[in-house]
Amino acid sequence: MKKALVISGGGSKGAFAGGVAQYLMKKEKKKYDLFLGTSTGSLMVSHLALGMLDELKTLYTNVDQKTIFSNNPFKIKKVAGEKVISIRHLNTFWNFLNGRKTFGESKNLRSLIKKKVTRQMYNDIRKNKKDVVVTVSNLTANQIEYKSINDCSYEDFCDWIWGSCNYVPFMSLLEKGNCQYADGGFGSLIPIREAILRGATEIDAIILDTEVTQINRLPSKNPFSLLFNVFDFMLTHVERHNITIGKLAANNKNIQLNLYYTPTVLTTNSLVFDKVLMRKWWKSGYEYAKSKKETLMSEFRPDILTDKEIEEGLDKS
Repeated sequence: MKKALVISGGGSKGAFAGGVAQYLMKKEKKKYDLFLGTSTGSLMVSHLALGMLDELKTLYTNVDQKTIFSNNPFKIKKVAGEKVISIRHLNTFWNFLNGRKTFGESKNLRSLIKKKVTRQMYNDIRKNKKDVVVTVSNLTANQIEYKSINDCSYEDFCDWIWGSCNYVPFMSLLEKGNCQYADGGFGSLIPIREAILRGATEIDAIILDTEVTQINRLPSKNPFSLLFNVFDFMLTHVERHNITIGKLAANNKNIQLNLYYTPTVLTTNSLVFDKVLMRKWWKSGYEYAKSKKETLMSEFRPDILTDKEIEEGLDKS
């Protein structure tokens, strides 16, 4: 038996995935041999492989825009109590003036990765014979690549994590080995099939989106918001394709596949990192995983009553 934990991309929504993983690993005592992540998922898998959930929670509930961006292309303001995102023209112009290829720069995130994914963690994961894999999109070769910690040096692995998280053109472009790399989600937002190809016989996949589309986007007001909407449209369909292929592969090989979606829309801009919201999402992820387990228990064990059923029974008596 080889168990895998797979976490999709989703920016700040990764806090929700952390809560789900905490329930599965701490409460359900699940042990995984293989950890695969895309984008924000790639930031989490090293900590999860070592069971460092408290450290991961501290990380995900304390980041903000300055932690991620060395040159932030976003301007956030409140309109009627709601956060509205627009472009910070001066920062974007400065990037172009300096010959850079993106609207913003995420070099602070690269420093954070080196600080939080330490060389000691890298060595411990390899020593424990855990397989930790991150997804990157090779724009030069026009293909998806999966980078295992067991095939990389420490410095290279940190680069691949950073590359997997870089949502270009709003974040930095990773240039390595004469190739340009970007967010793994552009090609494989939830790498379920890759987990199967690597021998997984049971998979828990955390998908940082709702199972059914629950929003209609507002009309674009400028090229910046239009670009966002186009990217979100494409990523939504990449995700659905990944899930469909993953389900077919799992059914074909008789693999147990457990999917954990977000029950509600958490945010429409996952590149905005709000500490308060991310703490809330971590907690809601934990509660969601717990409620899903209780639902499954009541379905398979009709003799087990929920608290609500017990209360209703007492009222009738």
